[in-house]
Amino acid sequence: MRSVTHQHSAQPDPAQDAPRVGPPKKSAVGLPAVLNSVRQVGEHAGVRRGVPAMLAVNQKRGFDCPGCAWPEPERRHRAEFCENGAKAVAEEATARALTSGFFAEHPVAELAGRSGYWLGRQGRLTEPLYLAEGATHYEPVTWDRALDLVAEELRGLDSPDEAVFYTSGRTSNEAAFCYQLFARALGTNNLPDCSNMCHESSGSALTETLGVGKGSVSLEDVHQADLIIVAGQNPGTNHPRMLSALERAKRSGARIITVNPLPEAGLRDFRNPQTARGLIGRGTELTDLFAQIRLGGDLALFSAVNRLLLEADQRGEEVLDRAFVDRHTHGFEEFSRELLAEPEEEFWPRVERATGLDRELVERLTQMVTASERIVVCWAMGLTQHKHSVPTIREVVNFLLLRGNVGRPGAGVCPVRGHSNVQGDRTMGIFERPADAFLDALGAEFGFEPPREHGWDTVDSIRAMAEGRVRVFFAMGGNFVAASPDTLVTEDAMRRVDLTVHVSTKLNRSHVVTGTRALILPALARSDRDLRDGRPRWVTVEDSMGMVHASHGVLPPLSEGMRSEVDIIRDLAARVLGESPVAWSTLADYDRIRDHVEAVVPGFEDFNARARRPGGFTLPHAPRDDRRFPTATGLANFTVNGRHAPEVPEGRLLLQTLRSHDQYNTTIYGLDDRYRGIHDGRRVVLVNPDDARELGLADGDYTDIVGEWHDGRERRAPHFRVVHYPTVRGCAAAYYPETNVLVPLDSTAEVSNTPTSKSVVVRFEADSGAAAV
Repeated sequence: MRSVTHQHSAQPDPAQDAPRVGPPKKSAVGLPAVLNSVRQVGEHAGVRRGVPAMLAVNQKRGFDCPGCAWPEPERRHRAEFCENGAKAVAEEATARALTSGFFAEHPVAELAGRSGYWLGRQGRLTEPLYLAEGATHYEPVTWDRALDLVAEELRGLDSPDEAVFYTSGRTSNEAAFCYQLFARALGTNNLPDCSNMCHESSGSALTETLGVGKGSVSLEDVHQADLIIVAGQNPGTNHPRMLSALERAKRSGARIITVNPLPEAGLRDFRNPQTARGLIGRGTELTDLFAQIRLGGDLALFSAVNRLLLEADQRGEEVLDRAFVDRHTHGFEEFSRELLAEPEEEFWPRVERATGLDRELVERLTQMVTASERIVVCWAMGLTQHKHSVPTIREVVNFLLLRGNVGRPGAGVCPVRGHSNVQGDRTMGIFERPADAFLDALGAEFGFEPPREHGWDTVDSIRAMAEGRVRVFFAMGGNFVAASPDTLVTEDAMRRVDLTVHVSTKLNRSHVVTGTRALILPALARSDRDLRDGRPRWVTVEDSMGMVHASHGVLPPLSEGMRSEVDIIRDLAARVLGESPVAWSTLADYDRIRDHVEAVVPGFEDFNARARRPGGFTLPHAPRDDRRFPTATGLANFTVNGRHAPEVPEGRLLLQTLRSHDQYNTTIYGLDDRYRGIHDGRRVVLVNPDDARELGLADGDYTDIVGEWHDGRERRAPHFRVVHYPTVRGCAAAYYPETNVLVPLDSTAEVSNTPTSKSVVVRFEADSGAAAV
């Protein structure tokens, strides 16, 4: 093995509970984003590694950014990445290497007291590490020893369902396919993934109403739209390249409605760094109408717009696409009858309470709708992480169906997936509730009978671990402990597992909250070259709009001790199951894997040839391509979605967890949230000034945030600085993962079982002064 040298972090673990606070920005991106990108790349990767990586990211012959899943345009800039993409690649391409010397210096108990920010900055993992029962330190082991330990534990299970196989979104299509094949050949469908915690509500609602649990639009549809509604989403921080698409649409005549509890700089004044105009500080005002909505009020808003459209139709106005409704949909009469049944004197006061919006604004919004021929609705976690998220998204579909805005250019549903290839992993079979057709095809291809009983999603896996029903927890990427709800419950559950195994690139919280024994297996990253017998191998990913394309790593790995995810899976599977029914050794050839995918997954015909085309290919989507709806009725389904909205007791606020601009999911790149005016700290809670004054909270006070849930368990996030901020009344916001401790494990969305991280009832108590990690 080539030797590598650990480079200690240049800085100690900084305090995160005394931030500097200034006014929020009114514009986003521009020259500051460019300068920050350059600084990040230089600090982490240096010129020799950083420049080649950034020139290859998101290029047709390069590698897919490990950040968000926003698609690339056909014609690409030489620098086809955003500031957050630069941060993600810079951290991944770092020249800092972690070796056994670091772990000899730092016991696990000490590392558990460090912040996730500090852990992530220590460098790339370079060799397998083992924490024996009762041991205080991780120690290096050979790959053979590490995989034998896992294989021995898996072979000794009383039932395959005593194992859980978790997946992060960054896993490639090839690795995901092999991973689910291994789990099912072992005999379990326990395949939770990060989708369970974010867009599961979207998939549930879209599968029921349209027959396909994915978005129906292409990037070109966004460019061609007359009206784009961006609901419960902050592209400026979470998907910055989306702003360029919105700008292009705006310059082609589109109007944009933003529906959000917080004003977000990126949706106000976008300064495109790819243009000279943007670099000198001249931007594009993206939002034409800002609907500053109460958390959880989106169902009421879309119901109100739909009711206005139905009432206009009854008056004889031609606002509905009657030909589309009659030919392609089911359930319109019941939907219409139920939505119009509530007396107007009850309906509008309820809508105004739920949304915080007055009727005049809703009517203005509806006028923009009726003036638009082609409409796209985009959404993200702001819609998917409430108890009534599935009904909300079904109501969004109702809205689009009324005017025929599914299956034509410039229109459709656009759930914006957060993590690169999280959608591809689901396509490859990472799902605890697989369709029978997928299992039939998988079994026919490999000659075995896959398990049919549904497995556990993320929430149910935590419950099973807490009850002692899981002996092996295996994670393919991600940071399960930090990403999951109810942090203390999740950590206690993880400690009850016999063996925890993490395939990872960087150190994170999940490596220091372990089972009785633990393994860390170092994996190649997207940017790393993947060589076998001196020949490069490449993988594929699927973006948020169903485009599948190749990803070629370009950087020499820091250590020969790193392995590809595919090689880790197939080597382990062969040790556990032998070479029958799956010839695991043949899967070292990724073309062979893609041949198997072609045989199992619809839409992947001639996979190898099409994936080799620059830019890849688009998967079929029946509603978009043919206005064909593979639902139970064979039509697009209107649905009746009730009158749900969060109830908040007096003296309490409704809290949403969100990202800062210096993070991506649980990875913390820095301690600033530049657009919101927060610097040098993350333990802040954003509260409307009027709410704060009523609660006796001055700007700059420190407080404990206490979650309220009916199970009697105290959930407390201590020592948060109060920031008076222009949030909507009755609602507050704070960063995750620090506030995941407040999200009850048993508070989940109906149907999808997604944690309700955007609607947590909280109160404020005197500061205990003890900031948690």
